[in-house]
Amino acid sequence: MSNALALIIEQAKEQEHQASLALNQARIDQENYRQQLAQIEQYRLDYLNQLSTRGQQGLTASQYSHLQKFLTQLDNTLEKQKQAGGYFEEQIQKCSQHWQEVQQKRRSVEWLVEKRKREHQQWLDKQEQKMMDEFVTLQFARRLQQ
Repeated sequence: MSNALALIIEQAKEQEHQASLALNQARIDQENYRQQLAQIEQYRLDYLNQLSTRGQQGLTASQYSHLQKFLTQLDNTLEKQKQAGGYFEEQIQKCSQHWQEVQQKRRSVEWLVEKRKREHQQWLDKQEQKMMDEFVTLQFARRLQQ
């Protein structure tokens, strides 16, 4: 195999490796997003429980208004986080598609290299057969001359 083809295969393998790393990172980012979302939801639930407990003990209108504002901010944050979830899914789709394309490219290059090797081997086999045929023909001709 020529150095150029070896280099092309090596580059294709490296591109596939980089695409695989990007896909894994996208999956990690999505998992981190899900964990963060779960933490915010748990924080909201804990805060609601705290609000309920404090409400039973008695709250002033000002305290209740402040707690309600905070809860609204938390709800808004949760909504924004949930909307961002589509981004992570989209990233995984893009990375997965890219990885598959790069993987297909690598396979195509490897197939081409193997095809070239087979063709070269067939050519060598034909040359060898030609030489063997000539040798046998020469041997036969010598026998006839004797």
